[in-house]
Parts: sequence; C-alpha cells; structure tokens
Amino acid sequence: MEETVEDPPISAVLLDHCHFSQVIFNSVEKFYVPGGDITCYYTLTQHFIPRRKDWIGIFRVGWKTTREYYTFMWVTLPTDLNGEAAKQQEVQFKAYYLPKDDEYYQFCYVDQDGVVRGASIPFQFRPENEEDILVVTTQGEVEEIEQHNKELRKENKELKDSCVSLQKQNSDLQAELQKKQEELETLKSISKKLEETMKEQKDCWKTELLQLKEQNQKISSENERLGVRVDQLQAQMSTQEKEMDKLVQRVQERTEQVEQLKKENGQLFLNLTEQRAHQKTLEQAVEEMKQQRTTAAKKQQELTDENFDLSKQLSENKIIYNTLQKEKETLEKENDLLKRENSRLLSYMGLDYDSLPYQAPTSNPGGARQNPGLVYGNPYSGIQESSAPGLLSVKKCPTCKSDFADDVFDHTLEQHVQTPCLNCPICDKTFPAKEKQIFEDHVFCHTL
Repeated sequence: MEETVEDPPISAVLLDHCHFSQVIFNSVEKFYVPGGDITCYYTLTQHFIPRRKDWIGIFRVGWKTTREYYTFMWVTLPTDLNGEAAKQQEVQFKAYYLPKDDEYYQFCYVDQDGVVRGASIPFQFRPENEEDILVVTTQGEVEEIEQHNKELRKENKELKDSCVSLQKQNSDLQAELQKKQEELETLKSISKKLEETMKEQKDCWKTELLQLKEQNQKISSENERLGVRVDQLQAQMSTQEKEMDKLVQRVQERTEQVEQLKKENGQLFLNLTEQRAHQKTLEQAVEEMKQQRTTAAKKQQELTDENFDLSKQLSENKIIYNTLQKEKETLEKENDLLKRENSRLLSYMGLDYDSLPYQAPTSNPGGARQNPGLVYGNPYSGIQESSAPGLLSVKKCPTCKSDFADDVFDHTLEQHVQTPCLNCPICDKTFPAKEKQIFEDHVFCHTL
C-alpha cells in the first residue's frame, strides 16, 4: 500500500448514504497491464465543489467502508472552479503502489468528510493475451535471437530498476511538493486573514489605546497586588517542589522494592522448579517401590504357595512314615513269631538256634565225622545229616546281607547281585532298585 505522510480522511458511512453520481470517471479500461503507471480521468459535476482533502482511492470490488482502500492519491484543486477545464481532471497512480493480483478493482472519489462521491466500473491488472504465432527460423537465427533477448532482458531489468527508483523519487517529490503547496495555501489563507484582522485591529487599537491608559492605572495597582500573590505562589511552588522530590524518592524506593521482589520471585520460581523436579524424582522412586512391592508380593505369594505344597507333601510323608512304621512293627512281630517257630523246630530236632551257622558245614572227604567216644560211630548221624541240610544250608548276599537257600543260592544270587540296590547313607539299609519310592520315604524319615 502507498506510504504517505498523512492518511486520508475515512469514515464508516454506509453505501446507502453515498452519492456516486457527483463525480464521473472517464476512459476506464477493462484491464491495465501490470508494471506501468495508470492515469485516472474523471469529471466533476456542476453541483459538486472539490475541497483540499479530497482523494481518489483504488478499492477492491465488494468493499464496505472507505477504510478498505488499497492505495490513494490526493486530488489537485482546479485554479478556476467555474471554467470548463476545471471539470475535467486527472490523477496518476505509480506502478510501484498498484495491486499485483488479478482481482477486480475500481476508482472511488472520497471527499474530506469520508463520503464517496463517485465510483468507476470494475477493472483488472493483468497482461494482454498474446495470440500463438508459429515462426520457423534456423538454429543460427534462434541462437542470435536468444542472445539478443538476453541482452534486452538485462537492459530491461536495469531500466525497470532505474524506473522504479525514479518513480519512487518522483512520488516522494510529488508528495513533498503537494505538502508544500498545501502549506503554502494554508499560509496564504492565514496571511489574508491576518491582513483583514490587522485592519480591524487598527481601528480597535485607537479606541483601545484610550482604554488601555485608563486600565494602566488599574493594572499598576493590580500589579502590586499580583506581586504579593506571585511571592505567595513561589512559596507554594517551592513547597510543592520539595513534596515532589519526596514523591520522586518514594517512587525510586518503590521501584527498587519492585526490582527486589522480581528477583525474589525469580528465585522462588527456580526453587519451585527444583522442587517440582525433586517431586517428580520422588514420584518415580515411589512408582519403582510400588513395582518392587508388587513383585515382592507376587514372590511372597509364590513362596506361600510353595510352602503350602511342601506342607501338604510333608503331611503326606508323615502319613506314609506312620504307615511304614506300622508295617515295620507288623513285620518285626511276624519276624519274632518266625524266629520262635524256627527255635521251636530246631529244639524239636535237638539243635541249638544260636549255634547254627549261616552256611552248611563242609563234609569230610572220607565220610561223616565219627564221635570219638563211640567205637562203631553214631547210628543216627546219617539221619541227622540227611534231614539238617534243608534247614542249615543258608547263605547271605555279600551286598545287602539277604538270606538265600543253598540249593538256589548260585542262580538266585547271581540275578540278585546283577540287580542294582539303593543303600541308605544314614543307617546303611539296602533297598532294591524297584522300591525307589520306599527308599526315598525311608531317607526322608531320618530328617524328621
């Protein structure tokens, strides 16, 4: 938008109150080529009188108030308002300040009260449409034309830059000239008013001179009274200056206090930030402790479940142990009964149970050993030797000390030895490999 020293007078007057027929725009094109200056021609009707602050603006179509102008130029007042030339006016807009898009715009004449007095037909800023022309040239001509075009573009660019600079200088000079003209017109009107005023004052001065002489005496007396009043006012002014100094000092103290409070506020803000960071760290630690507590609770629950399973297994082992203990007592009772039965049978046969070996006695190569007290030997020795081997021929396993009959010793013992055994590490009791569960229960009973 155009940069001016002074903004144009605008208003929020509705379009219904505007008079668009008092200024008529002439020779308005449908479109203007971007990059060039445009001249706006307009005609003032006989019932319209232009004023110094009137202006012409370029508005986008659809505007609502005069504040929506894109750029503007001050109108030039005609020297003779009654002449025919005064009705035909023009104003030039510089290319630098014109719109760069292809929207529709229109000229509007606005008076110094912000009221629109005329509007043009819409127009656009766009380049002309060039018809497609087919030109057949040789390669050399094309290269020559391209080189010439490059030089022309370079020269055109330099000219445009120079033109823009000159347009800007011209616009600044015109604005300054217009301002000077307005100031000159203002000074002329002021000078004319002063001349008229001077004439009137000359007549008044004669009458006033006599009045002044009379008033001079009154003023002299009032001057003395005013001198006393001036002294009083100076004393009051001195007092007020002292109070003002005190107020300034208070303001400075308050300013220092405010600065101190700002520093303390900054320090408190830093402390608050650190506390928030510490609080966040504590919250993270609490969260970690909660997670650890949850993990510990899960682990404790697992240990509780495992302890419950072990207690249950211990109860079952106790039951098994009690059962095995009862079976052991039953077996011991049966073993005592068998021993008694065996002693009774041995006593019946005339043998001592304690003197019986675990293996049958080895027979002499020459027959049965004869009692040295008998000349012809013992007549019942054959009967005893034939009946005793069934009871006395007993052998033990070298590993687990189990008893085996002599007639089945070799075959059964060989199979027994080949079968692996389980030995108790505490009491050296032996169990067959197939009784592994009984062996484990036995070892567990030692730990109770």
